[in-house]
Amino acid sequence: MGSFTTSSILLLFIFSFVVTYFPLSTNSRWIVDDRGKRVKLACVNWASHMEPVLAEGLSKQPMDTIAKRIVSMGFNCVRFTWPLYLITNDSLASLTVRQSFQRLHLLEYIARIEANNPSIIDVSLIKAFQTVVSSLGENKVMVILDNHISKPGWCCSNLDENGFFGDKYFDPDLWITGLTRMATLFNGVTNVVGMSLRNEPRGPKQNVNDWYKYMPKAAEAVCHGLSPRDLSFIQDQGVKLTFSGKLVYEAHWYGFSDGQTTWLDDNPNEVCGRVGTYMMRTSGYLVDQGYPLFIGEFGIDQSGSNVNGNRYMSCFLGVAAELDLDWALWTLVGSYYTRAGVVGLNKHYGAMDYNWSRSIRGQTAQSDLPSFNRALHHKNWPTRCA
Repeated sequence: MGSFTTSSILLLFIFSFVVTYFPLSTNSRWIVDDRGKRVKLACVNWASHMEPVLAEGLSKQPMDTIAKRIVSMGFNCVRFTWPLYLITNDSLASLTVRQSFQRLHLLEYIARIEANNPSIIDVSLIKAFQTVVSSLGENKVMVILDNHISKPGWCCSNLDENGFFGDKYFDPDLWITGLTRMATLFNGVTNVVGMSLRNEPRGPKQNVNDWYKYMPKAAEAVCHGLSPRDLSFIQDQGVKLTFSGKLVYEAHWYGFSDGQTTWLDDNPNEVCGRVGTYMMRTSGYLVDQGYPLFIGEFGIDQSGSNVNGNRYMSCFLGVAAELDLDWALWTLVGSYYTRAGVVGLNKHYGAMDYNWSRSIRGQTAQSDLPSFNRALHHKNWPTRCA
């Protein structure tokens, strides 16, 4: 999860569709199937980039149960996060799930994972990642593979050295290698419809020149990619690629980036007008220019107690509905194995409850999502992608 709203501006990624059996593509500002019919992405983020390098929640519920709950909530897609080292560090990727939790001294989770998901406890981390993708596919859930970070851990900080090319944990050549390997690994996996090159490039080293130096290289290597915070620079210099019909821009929008109390202190209608205008100037303009725009992260405290967030969400839903955007809610995760040193952290932004046994924690905007996106959730699943 990161900090962008319409004031700390969007992050842009190209994502390319690597499915060979049923490829998606773009037609002007729309994502379409091979018949030219629109496929609207109504996604939820499922984190698998933290220190254990395992999809969260598998100690609480069987993965098939979680996949079915994703569908029952009206989502047709998962933005599935992964750390670069999962695919570039063989010693990490080859660890079994059991060994991964043992090395982190998270022994209490081992028996729970074995009880709920016995098939993965003694397989490698990369195999467990593939198994979750397969389970989602069996439930007709599309997947966007999101390279969220390099070194496994919580994201994002401007000073975490995971943020921009040349940072301690962000070697651009290794990154391109990792993207290529991940795309190759999932080439032909029919429910994997896209890749998000990198989550929220950030930090003191970010600059447009390096962005243009490395992002197109990655896009060509994987057929994918991009992003600083303000996408308005694309208006001055476009992205030149050897392929077409595979590029989607990604932005993130949260209420807290405008300030923790902005929506409380000022008139909400006036705030919505300001941030909506800013959003259109920095990323929304892409829709008017005929490019697809995907809101890869948005969300609020699902307890319903954060009035600032609730007011932001009303504005977000209005803008997203007016522009008819594709989107991914942050987050599915109701609790983490460990986050920032806290074992079993309760995640109030999660669509699931702490035990992953119930969806929708409280009176939140998530309950509005099916109507907000009605008739575009399941009906647009590519019918031959079984």
